[in-house]
Parts: sequence; C-alpha cells; structure tokens
Amino acid sequence: MTTEDSPRRTVLSGRVHTGRTEHPDGLVVVEGDRVVHAGPRSGHPGGDPGEHHVLGPGQTVLPGLVDVHCHGGFGADFSSSAEEEIRATLEHVHRQGTTTLVASLVTASREDLLGAVPLLAALTGEGLIAGIHLEGPFLSTARCGAQDPAWMLEPDLGLAADLVAAAAGTLRTMTFAPELPGSRDLAELLVDHGVVPSLGHTDADTATVDDALRHLQGLLRDAPGDGPPRSPTVTHLFNAMPAIHHRSPGPVPACLRAAAQGRAVVELIADGTHLDPGIVRWAFELAGADSIALVTDGMAATGLTDGTYTLGAAEVRVQDGVASLVSNGSIAGGTATMLEVLRRTVAAGVPLGDALRSATVVPARVLGLAGEAGSLTAGALADLLVVGEDLRLEAVMRRGEWISGDPPR
Repeated sequence: MTTEDSPRRTVLSGRVHTGRTEHPDGLVVVEGDRVVHAGPRSGHPGGDPGEHHVLGPGQTVLPGLVDVHCHGGFGADFSSSAEEEIRATLEHVHRQGTTTLVASLVTASREDLLGAVPLLAALTGEGLIAGIHLEGPFLSTARCGAQDPAWMLEPDLGLAADLVAAAAGTLRTMTFAPELPGSRDLAELLVDHGVVPSLGHTDADTATVDDALRHLQGLLRDAPGDGPPRSPTVTHLFNAMPAIHHRSPGPVPACLRAAAQGRAVVELIADGTHLDPGIVRWAFELAGADSIALVTDGMAATGLTDGTYTLGAAEVRVQDGVASLVSNGSIAGGTATMLEVLRRTVAAGVPLGDALRSATVVPARVLGLAGEAGSLTAGALADLLVVGEDLRLEAVMRRGEWISGDPPR
C-alpha cells in the first residue's frame, strides 16, 4: 500500500537482461529513482504492484547504456558550444538510450580548456553527465588523428594540476601518450586526484606501452579509496596508434595482452567506420568482454544528417555518416549512438550478453560507478531501456522517469 510520501513504484515483467544475466521470465521493480529488484519473477519480494508494464513478444529490458568517450551530438560540441546547446544535446543523448555519459574535450589552448571545464563540472553536479574526459593535450603529434597538433604538449604538471582543480572532482579520465617525457609524473598526479589514466594518440613501441600499463596498474592498485582497484584504459584501441606489423608490433598487442590479463580496459569504437567488424569480433575473442568498453567517440553530427560541423575548432564534413576533417580527410569522431554501436557489435558476431556488458557494466566500472549505473541491480539508479527485435529502441527510463518512447502496457 502506498501513501502520498511513498515513492512511486513501477514494475516491468518479461524478458530482462541485467547487464550480467538474462532472465526470460524476469521482473524489474523501481521505486522512485532506484531499482529495488531486478531478476527472476520468483525472487520478487512482493508488495504494492505499482504501475505494471508487461513486455510483449520480442521486447527486452536492458540497463541504460554508458558512454565514457563522447565529444557531442545533435548539433553541439562539448568543447565549443554554448551551454543551452549542450543541455539540449544531453537531453537528446539520454532519450536515445545513453543514460550515463562522460563529456570529452579535444586538445585546445590552455585558455579554452580551462574555460570549457567549469561548465561541464557544473553539469556533472546536476547529474546530467557523469564527469569529464580530457583527450589531451599531452598527445603525440605523430598520431594526432583529428586533433590539432598545434596545441599538443609534453606533460606539463602545472597545467594538469590547473585542469584538475578547475574540474573540482569531476575529471574522470585523461588520455595521454606514454612515450612523452614526464608521462609517469603526470600519471601519478592524475591517480592522486582520482583520475583514471588512459593511453592513446601514441606512437610508442610495444615495450613502452607494456611498461606504462604495468606502471599505471600499480598506481591504481595502490590508490587510496574504498572501492575495488580500477584499471587503466586505452583510448579507442587501433585508432590514433601504429598498426600491427610483424616486425614492429606497436601498441596494440601490448594493450590486448594487458586487457586479456585483466590489467587494462580497451575502448572500441565499433561503429562500422573506425573498425572492421572482424576486428571487433577478434578483440572480444582475445580480450574478453570484461576488459572492453564500447564507446561512440561521438561528435556534433551524431543524430543528424550529413553536412558540415565542428570538433573543437576544427571543421568537419560528414558524408554518408562518416565524419572527416575538411583540412586533411582524417576521420574526425563518430556519428553513431551507443545503441547503434551495441547493435553493430552484435551484428559483428559478438554475443548480445558480451556486447551489452561492454556497453554498460564495464564502462560503469571504469568510472567507479559499479552498482550505481550500468546494471540493473537492487540499489542502482533506475536507468533502463525497453528494446524490441533487432535492438530497436522503444522506451527509455532515466532516474525512474520515462523520458522517451512508449512504455509497454
């Protein structure tokens, strides 16, 4: 029995995938903005039936998706757009099924970075995003990808400390090239402030990357805190780094080895543009789903039509859904949503359970949000999707509120 002071209860029954386990005859019970039960119907504690939705044939409840690397979408760029545009974009992103999002900033001038961080920190405080990812500026100019080499620097601990301070506890991860002088000191500063180091945009050889990942794992293992030790990450594996060669293997084998041994989490942009589907399937077979975080690397054109957009200060042309720099043709971020990335990962031959874990449970763990986001478990935020056949989006709940689509009757 409910009272006026009791939180609203919503119940969904049918096929449920918690992010870890699939229950053909499952039940999800939500009270207020939290999950109180997710699992087999037989385990339901009973009580008020609440607002009950019965899933139809082909429908499944999934956890809300988690994207730890996204530069924008729906017309806004997190590095350069106005606050109103960014807020509107976040609403669109949530409605498309990405209920937990980290906002990524590209390499830019000191002034531009320090100017962009406080707004994103404030949005984190409101719960609209889960924090900030700095992709640079301490990257290799030999592997700049779509980023501006003019602003790339060797690690500068003063600048890093200023960025950490400006973020006021909301900086979640930073990408840097491990071969640059001062990268070890940078990593120590980041870990001391609760920031997960991520290797990327690197021209390093195998030995350098292997050594760096072992160092980072040790730093994170010894870091203070109550939660389980976190792993370093690798920013968009295969992209912005040397390709594998049989006499010069480069970073990729070291990253995959570390992932397979549980010492790192590698990002994959499985959007059909950045990686061949066979490479996606191969990476899952080698590293395992628990060491892979699917990401979008999304930019302003996500969710929109072909045209001209921006990525930071760079002009980007999108044709047939592929974003590339106008200046030199380099791939310039992704245009797929997280649900589209999940769908393409499954189409590549990865089992749904594995692909889903890499789009929910693993990135939430990277952010230190295990049990809070990325899975349907008692006590977690009530973020969930209802999908139909072929992972077609039908409804989205975020923080216990239906924000898009038509919930099952």
